[in-house]
Amino acid sequence: MTSRPHERRRWLGLAGTGCLLLLAGCKSDSLPSARVLPDTPGGTPPIHIAGCENTVIDPGRVTLHRLNRAEYDATVRDLLGDTTHPARAFPADDHGYGFDNNADVLSLSPLLMEKYASAAEALVESAWTRGTLRTCELDPANPEPCARDILSRFARRAWRRPVTAEEVQRLLRPIALAKQHGDPPEAGVKLALRSVLVSPHFLFRVEMDPEPTSAAPHKVNAFELASRLSYFLWSSMPDEALLQAAEQDKLRTPEELEAQVRRMLADPKAQALVSNFAGQWLFTRALDSAEPDPTLYGAFNDTLRRAMRQETELVFQEFLTGDHKLKDLLDAPFTYVNDALAAHYGLPLPGSTSHQRVDLSAHPERRGIFGHGSLLTVTSNPDRTSPVQRGVWVLEQLLCSAPPPPPPNVEGLPPAVNPNMTMKERMAMHRALPQCQGCHRMMDPLGLALENYDPIGRWRMKEVSGAPVDATGDLPDGNVLNGGADMRRFVKEDPKLPDCMTEHLLTYALGRGMSNVDSCAVRFIAATAEARGGRLSDYILAIIFSDHFTSRRGDTEAQSP
Repeated sequence: MTSRPHERRRWLGLAGTGCLLLLAGCKSDSLPSARVLPDTPGGTPPIHIAGCENTVIDPGRVTLHRLNRAEYDATVRDLLGDTTHPARAFPADDHGYGFDNNADVLSLSPLLMEKYASAAEALVESAWTRGTLRTCELDPANPEPCARDILSRFARRAWRRPVTAEEVQRLLRPIALAKQHGDPPEAGVKLALRSVLVSPHFLFRVEMDPEPTSAAPHKVNAFELASRLSYFLWSSMPDEALLQAAEQDKLRTPEELEAQVRRMLADPKAQALVSNFAGQWLFTRALDSAEPDPTLYGAFNDTLRRAMRQETELVFQEFLTGDHKLKDLLDAPFTYVNDALAAHYGLPLPGSTSHQRVDLSAHPERRGIFGHGSLLTVTSNPDRTSPVQRGVWVLEQLLCSAPPPPPPNVEGLPPAVNPNMTMKERMAMHRALPQCQGCHRMMDPLGLALENYDPIGRWRMKEVSGAPVDATGDLPDGNVLNGGADMRRFVKEDPKLPDCMTEHLLTYALGRGMSNVDSCAVRFIAATAEARGGRLSDYILAIIFSDHFTSRRGDTEAQSP
């Protein structure tokens, strides 16, 4: 009998051998032939963008995209039925351009590779025990037919594309290794399954460009498009319906593409778009680290923290499938609250511990995301409101006009000279510094207009000091924003809003940051979405029909000697 430590070392060696065999087989010519997509999107009227008439749209190059932690967990959930969230043990993902799915910053460290190997072993063992992977019974005397069936089915789904006969043949090699060591064939099959899960074709969203040095835009193939769709909307792998649509070349037609998108948005897995896109765009993820000063704001607790996050997620979810214009997110006349959050806001109690949709006609101060405790809390300091953080959030997330970082050695907010001094007066003292004037002239009025909300989102008429709240912000052009309603209207009417919302969505959809080269494409997509109705689904469809989403170009610089 083999001792357990020795057995583990032997199988680790086998695993390494199997992985090396598999990785060595990742040839660039082993993928299926590309299938091109339709040349023109459907259902969109002609759009003309001033200043972009002669601009050639550049869809950009593609960086090999490693699955981030959220994508890994969602993928093994859909692939293996595993809901243990193994990626929680992985190192945290880096962020780029506001999101943690930016391919340019998703590196692969030795530690992460080790975690992948451990996760693959545990995932296969668990799935094998549950019978999830066994599509047939392995015959000890002739295991290859069944092993071939198991492995080819599994690799097709895990790699999100058809597998070649050569690839399947390589996957069968561990079975011979197992036999040489006197082990049953299922040991070899499980080793091959683990190899699939540590293959770059699983860990990365591989797009093999048949024209890697061409600067001319060319379409991604149908399977690559299916993965772009599923990881944009679900943060997960394509399901069987989407894979079959790719195999049958149905994604060529705009009608099929739109039907797939609407089906996917209606699926519960679209909650990933709420958690992962909106969670980062609207900062609800930041609630986890918000710690208001308990001596001043002891009313804040984990129950409220969860209720605030759920409120924003439910509102965004309704925008995802409802008929609201995306711009209305700023002043939506409804929200979702439970009794605890309603009491916190001063709203009538809905009579439930679960969130209920409530009308805000009689409570305009709570309309839109600027009335949400989640956003108001994460843009405050622990002990006071921060008009600067609130103003910067508006400029960055809604108008894409982020101010530069503060200069070095700049002093913070000065202390109040007397107890009756308002936040606006203290901000005016700070803004008087020459090095602060430029940026604060735009940031401060946007944030000051929200001063009626305290650091945990409660409505107030007096500051902590007892000074009356002054919620007026003086814009650089001499106009004054008098409170939240004025600020909502000002931002909603800003022509930069549709372009900025598009930029954030497109950044998330492509997993790369935008640059000046992308500006005409962003403006075209935003205009197309508004022409379709301006709903969130219109923005999503405009992105998915765009050349940026369906095409790519080669990387001529990377190919240079």
